[in-house]
Amino acid sequence: MIGKFLCSAFLAACLASVAAAQSTAPAKPQEPALPYSPGLDPTSMDKAVDPCVNFYRYACAGWQRRNPIPADQTGWSVYAKLYEDNLNFLHGILEEAAAESAARNKVTQEIGDFYAACMDEAGAEKRGVSAVQAQLDAIAKLQSARDLAPLVAGLQFAYGRAILFAGGSGQDLDNAEQVIADLDQGGLGLPDRDYYTKDDSKSREIRERYLQHVQKVLELLGEKPEAAKQGAATVLRLETTLAKASLTQVDRRDPYKLKHKMGVPELEKLAPNFDWKTYYRDSAYPAFTVLNVQTPDFFKEMSARLASEPIADWKTYLRFHVANSASAYLSAAFVNESFDFYRKYLRGAKEQQPRWKRCVSYTDHNLDDALGQAYVARVFSPELKASTLDMVRRIEEAMGQRIRSLDWMSPDTKKEALLKLAGIRNKIGYPDKWRDYSSVKITRDDFAGNMARAAAFERHRQIDKIGKPVDRGEWLVPAPTVDAYYDPQMNDINFPAGVLQPPLYDPKMDAAPNYGDTGGTVGHELTHAFDDEGSQFDANGNLRNWWNKGDREKFDARTKCVADQYAQYVIVDDIHINSRLTLGEDVADLGGEILAYMAWKDATRGKKLESIDGLTPEQRFFIGFAQWDCANERDENMRVRAVTDPHSPAEYRINGVVTNMPEFKQAFSCKEGQPMTKPAEKVCRVW
Repeated sequence: MIGKFLCSAFLAACLASVAAAQSTAPAKPQEPALPYSPGLDPTSMDKAVDPCVNFYRYACAGWQRRNPIPADQTGWSVYAKLYEDNLNFLHGILEEAAAESAARNKVTQEIGDFYAACMDEAGAEKRGVSAVQAQLDAIAKLQSARDLAPLVAGLQFAYGRAILFAGGSGQDLDNAEQVIADLDQGGLGLPDRDYYTKDDSKSREIRERYLQHVQKVLELLGEKPEAAKQGAATVLRLETTLAKASLTQVDRRDPYKLKHKMGVPELEKLAPNFDWKTYYRDSAYPAFTVLNVQTPDFFKEMSARLASEPIADWKTYLRFHVANSASAYLSAAFVNESFDFYRKYLRGAKEQQPRWKRCVSYTDHNLDDALGQAYVARVFSPELKASTLDMVRRIEEAMGQRIRSLDWMSPDTKKEALLKLAGIRNKIGYPDKWRDYSSVKITRDDFAGNMARAAAFERHRQIDKIGKPVDRGEWLVPAPTVDAYYDPQMNDINFPAGVLQPPLYDPKMDAAPNYGDTGGTVGHELTHAFDDEGSQFDANGNLRNWWNKGDREKFDARTKCVADQYAQYVIVDDIHINSRLTLGEDVADLGGEILAYMAWKDATRGKKLESIDGLTPEQRFFIGFAQWDCANERDENMRVRAVTDPHSPAEYRINGVVTNMPEFKQAFSCKEGQPMTKPAEKVCRVW
């Protein structure tokens, strides 16, 4: 899958937390009810701070003091707190659904039994490694690299698409109406290829600690310490060769570097030492003539290593990855080891999460549409959907005004840009059609089996798309998700119900903070259609250059202004923002807030706006913007994000934007030369 913009760092963090949650006694469930937090909270501010010196601290320092990072979290933010509120809400729904009452319907039975099986800690402990023994036995029987294909096919069905490499489906970059087969890099145990290639002292320390983790997992599988130590060295060596052949995060922002369409005969020439025909047959792919190999160099290297490395080494590699992938639903020893490395060491969490949180998250991410139905029925009204759509339409109108008024863009390019804007689809709240999970066997006494069968269902669903028209009504995230995204190939913006709750969107609040917060997020997603990456796709979602050459050069010069600004910011220690990685998000943050301000002014034109709590409407707009991202983060997590996350840290997502908005300077009467201002000639203007 190429170029999907999930627009908060928090979603990735909460998904990662699932694999490391602890098995503890369940907390008493709350009645399903989301707590209320206002869209603008004066107590979250610190008015002793000059907003023209550090606006983020002015708007959020009170929140930061009152909200230390919980011990089981790697960071804490407004988004994270709402996610936790949603988790508690879903917890109540699932506890009700897990009670075997006659009132249960098909959907509540599915989610209730899945959740109940997950909460069976004693059963998981009793089964131990036996939950993956069949896969381990299959690995033990491998005789040669040619035997890998059917095994990898099976493992990808059970544990996700990225065992050894990632295989599946995706939209055709040249014809966004069709789905084709897809291959991509994968197979690593560390968060990113850069962890294997950098040679600074911290990277070397992480690799040494990773070796200890791999050794421990192999020991839990029954290997003696010395053999496990040698096995860990083998795993790291093989992963390092794959990492060096993988594209960087920055390179992956260029869709042209991910476009390599070919037939299976060409793939066999590219990577001859893997049995592709058997892989596709055993994966039940429909007949196809073309696929996109996103990272050819990776598959060249993988093939070379399959020929040169002993099969015993690949067996060690696969044993580790099976256990590592399944660790969260094996016995406590595996759960604890996964937590110790991935959450505690790499990201700084102090405690493991309670088991119920893990079980809610797993249900949400494996039976998302089933649980989503129960969620939206209770929290998402037709009135909320209508008001959100009104905001979206106003922001799209503001974008149209911006495009038409640009003095640097030629009429031909403007025409194409306006066509793309008109073609954007708005998905608000939840899908029109819910997915049916009735074919997934779900029992109350086999959580590992439920997980494997749910994974297989989803993998079959993705593979079955090949050769068929794209379903433009599909969503990529569950309805309760606290996040939003723009999809350049679908050319749509997606706002699940979970992100349209207070304090992010507050129906009780005046328009100013709502437009500053959710309006800015809507504008952010809309701007992704025209950022450095999204702007390479046309109105239909095809990868096509619709730009006049001179216009593109002017656009690149304007985005360079943003990249140069953010490259000066320090994340942690002496690590600066990798502004080539964060450029799309930084441009979207700036463009989104400009659009939200315009739309807010349009929505309130002719209305008398009063100051509230001593704050003018304009000040409330900007404080609403800042308070969506009040956050505290652990240094360890910031180091991981510096390598992997395309979003800048919270403080710079706010301060970096307002320094480029003269409206902010006017709202707070900032003087020339203060840190939150820029000389007019240095203000970054893209959209």
